[in-house]
Amino acid sequence: MTYAFTIEPPEYYALDNEQELMAKCQEWGLISAKATKLKTFYYKGNGLNLPCTILGFVDHMTAVIELDNGQKHCIHPSYLKEMQASAYSTRGLSGAAAEPKKADEPVSSGSTSKTVQAPDSAETSVKADSPTELYSLEDDMDGLESFSGLKGDPDGLVEEYIGPQKEDSGAPSGSKPKTKAAPKTKAVKIDLPDGKVKMSAVVKEFTTVPNHFSDNDDEVIIYESVTITEPDVIEVGEAWSSHSATMKKQELEVGDVLTFEAKIIKKKLTRNPVPYKINNPSKIQKED
Repeated sequence: MTYAFTIEPPEYYALDNEQELMAKCQEWGLISAKATKLKTFYYKGNGLNLPCTILGFVDHMTAVIELDNGQKHCIHPSYLKEMQASAYSTRGLSGAAAEPKKADEPVSSGSTSKTVQAPDSAETSVKADSPTELYSLEDDMDGLESFSGLKGDPDGLVEEYIGPQKEDSGAPSGSKPKTKAAPKTKAVKIDLPDGKVKMSAVVKEFTTVPNHFSDNDDEVIIYESVTITEPDVIEVGEAWSSHSATMKKQELEVGDVLTFEAKIIKKKLTRNPVPYKINNPSKIQKED
């Protein structure tokens, strides 16, 4: 059986071992911080109640699960968490599409009768997997790069300052000197390697970014002096990562120098000019 509502991920980061998977599930609140093993998760959208397997994630707002027929599906972690509650209704938003007879019955009001049209089933199926609004995968299709709150040229934020120029002898007395427009300095494009690499970084700050699918903001860490050390040395500059349960165990402070293994991708931090994201760091060590 094929499910028409599924949203196939264009590409995603696979959680290959149980330790990484448990850390991610704890970060999403699917299991407690004291859990020692994974449990069976269920997908309860579109009138279904199916066991599913967590395969990985596209980004911090999109988990990837596999249904019983092998189809992959993108879903927000907070919504998947809601589905695990025993009181969660499997009928969800698809209930309207499941009862076309009632939806198409005319509703009488005085002498005028109106026909209520059943909602489009395809549209209903997609909306069923978003608790408040539809998350568009088009935001992450190009190199897994999400939207940014910045407008204009986010890659050219550094401008050269040109001070006041000498007053033109022919200019009227008291007139302000003219200044040239400040040229923008474009950031150097970096070819990031695929897969996990060895890296070093310095903790710059801890901050939060809005999460429209949750009541709480997402905690993140911003790093500076980020360098890929193996297989090739590449100076990256600034990058960010989720302040996950794994990172919180390190009890990090601003200024800490870290070495670790991780995958780095081009993905801007919302409302911040930080262009790269560090995914799922492991083998973390703090330098003295």
